[in-house]
Amino acid sequence: MKRIQKFWQLDYNTRYLLVKTFFLLNSIRFGFLFLKFPLLQKLLGKIGKSRSDLSAHPAISIDKIVWGVEVSTQFSPGGAKCLARSLTVHALMQRQGYDPKLQIGVIKSPIEELQAHAWVEYQGKVVIGNLSDLEKYGALHPI
Repeated sequence: MKRIQKFWQLDYNTRYLLVKTFFLLNSIRFGFLFLKFPLLQKLLGKIGKSRSDLSAHPAISIDKIVWGVEVSTQFSPGGAKCLARSLTVHALMQRQGYDPKLQIGVIKSPIEELQAHAWVEYQGKVVIGNLSDLEKYGALHPI
């Protein structure tokens, strides 16, 4: 009940961001189940380029976008993995006119198993998905 009260105490733009972020994040997670990754990326690219709501709402800072994704992750059933979170941040940043770089990297674990991680960079800085050993991940071509 307190969470609902906190939500309604937020200003309209922040509530709008949280609702939009929650639905986008979970739509991406749902999309992983039924769509091939290139098609999902193409759809997200269209969302990122469609910026019709920019005039109706003030520009959203990168920190606020990341905050929205972090909060939405907490309320998503089972949470969200790094790829879904990174894709959400990437699409929302593009929609706001930023030029983010989605990075996907791989590393071989000590038991010879490949592990992958996704993160988003903007102007050379990691905005979401930073790890203490991120430099060990061999980044694939930025998306």
